[in-house]
Amino acid sequence: MGASSKPGANSVCASPIIKRYLPIVLLCTLVYVVAKEWIGSWPRNPVFVPRIPSASDQNHTPVDSSSKLDSELEYDFPPFVRLYKSGRVERLFGTIVVPSSAIPIPGVVSKDVIINEKTGLAVRLYMPDFTNNTASEQKLPILIYIHGGAFVIESAFSPVYHKYLKTVALKGNILIVSVDYRLAPEHPLPIAYDDSIEAVKWVVANAKSDPEKYLSEHGDLSRIFLAGDSAGGNIAHNTVMQAGKEGLDDGVRIKGLILMNPYFWGKEPVGKENRDAGLRWRMESTWGFVCAGKYEIDHPYVNPLSLQDEWRKLGCDRVLMTVSELDLFRERGVAYVDRLTKSDWAGTVEMYETMGEDHVYYLSKPDSDKSWKEMEHVISFINRP
Repeated sequence: MGASSKPGANSVCASPIIKRYLPIVLLCTLVYVVAKEWIGSWPRNPVFVPRIPSASDQNHTPVDSSSKLDSELEYDFPPFVRLYKSGRVERLFGTIVVPSSAIPIPGVVSKDVIINEKTGLAVRLYMPDFTNNTASEQKLPILIYIHGGAFVIESAFSPVYHKYLKTVALKGNILIVSVDYRLAPEHPLPIAYDDSIEAVKWVVANAKSDPEKYLSEHGDLSRIFLAGDSAGGNIAHNTVMQAGKEGLDDGVRIKGLILMNPYFWGKEPVGKENRDAGLRWRMESTWGFVCAGKYEIDHPYVNPLSLQDEWRKLGCDRVLMTVSELDLFRERGVAYVDRLTKSDWAGTVEMYETMGEDHVYYLSKPDSDKSWKEMEHVISFINRP
């Protein structure tokens, strides 16, 4: 007789195999579900157009914060901001503000001024303290500063910018106007550009006469500079372009432009720029987010390299570009300098590079030797005859 097999023997033999591989199967299933959910939360289109509340929405009843729409993401811009389908905006950091009297530095005074009651556009002014000083009649260069923050976070009242600009005002003997422009996504581009040029025109008007005595008594209209870091650098560049095309009152001209690790990008990589397809897709998507889909990624607002013969309209006499070796935007800054140098613009341009550092490092490491050296170079550029 042949060997007989017991009923259920195959299932008994298979049991250890099932026990061995079941955890792996369950883990793979879990990873798949989580990954699918995570990927599904990202925008589907390369250029995303968010829903921005319109003026007509003011007549509608606001969505209750407990509703489903108020918890469902419309767009996630990590690590800065989230936009929910209800229209609610959640900023993840960069929202702390300090009064003008905060972080006292002897020898510097500061104050806040609202320059447009309707829009809320405001500036914070910094100036060396001339109290009991025989140099009180001295005219100072005026630095109009545009803060960074990916167009969506930070403000002129942020502690990091407050400390930085107070130090620049003291060490450089400079009058500073820090612009609190309106942020995306509630106020998509070009609103920040509009706010910035309005601030420039306000500075020019007040430096010629009252009511703002900081400017009228101490501001030198022949030495107006615009500076900005990251997104602020982008805004500063576009503001000077607009000033060059339209002109300022009484023929006033901006003396210099300081671009500090500016936010510029484009469809095709330049130089050694990162070529990762996912990163470039994400950059294009977030640009679409901050401008509500109005401008493509090669629009001159974000890609000045596409300006071609428009460079000659840049409305200043000299430009300083600062770049950092490890910064994602470094190659764009280098290309900007090269293109401007070869254009028919009549001014002078120079570049200052910091090795071994990343994007706007001087804000996170303000007391480092490299940060001090870069600040000294910026001050020197402003005070140069």
